[in-house]
Amino acid sequence: MTPPIIEARGIHKHFGALHVLKGVDLIVAERELVFVIGPSGSGKSTLLRCLNRLEEPTSGAIRIDGIDLLHKATDINRVRQRIGMVFQSFNLYPHMTALGNVTLALRKVAGRRRADADTIGRDALARVGLADRADHYPGQLSGGQQQRVAIARAIALEPRVMLFDEPTSALDPELVGSVLAVMRALRESGMTMVVVSHEMGFARAAADRVLFMDEGLIVEQGPPAQIFGTPREERTRTFIGQIQRH
Repeated sequence: MTPPIIEARGIHKHFGALHVLKGVDLIVAERELVFVIGPSGSGKSTLLRCLNRLEEPTSGAIRIDGIDLLHKATDINRVRQRIGMVFQSFNLYPHMTALGNVTLALRKVAGRRRADADTIGRDALARVGLADRADHYPGQLSGGQQQRVAIARAIALEPRVMLFDEPTSALDPELVGSVLAVMRALRESGMTMVVVSHEMGFARAAADRVLFMDEGLIVEQGPPAQIFGTPREERTRTFIGQIQRH
């Protein structure tokens, strides 16, 4: 049996007296798309950030693609090349073109020559439907286009895993579809993805598994049809009922 690509065990995270994650276990198989839902403050984004050590877990164990993330000998910057991350804010450099933003890590982190980086970067922009925007600056792009540049920047490093933290929440509603279309194409290409988002329609259509988190714990998980249609736990039922009314 193939080992999981993500294996997090007993993850606790404290911010001072605040206990945000309370012993979370997360196992993700290769090529799986796992969707994490739950109310604000439930620990979803903190869990995601622990998976690439943007937040240091207080305790627990994390292995990504067979590498012990928390071992003191682990070169976290090297491992992060395997873990693409897309945030709510696009975090693009305004003084660099779309291509410049995409190729920066290829040159500075992966050590690619500029010509190679440009070729890879243009391919990545083409994958997100922005081949014709390579020379545009972020200020010349819509929010949806900027987020797609951010996705291109992540996939240019050929990560094994993609983490998405509320990738559409800063976008106007009419721009959300273009970003979800890129995520759907990534899904179809076999990318392993963990997505924190409120896009429940996308979760129903694309996820292999949905996790419901509340108060720092995974309360329930299962296929989308179960979580959205026949949740077992009362807290899940209440949350699903609330979002379906909106």
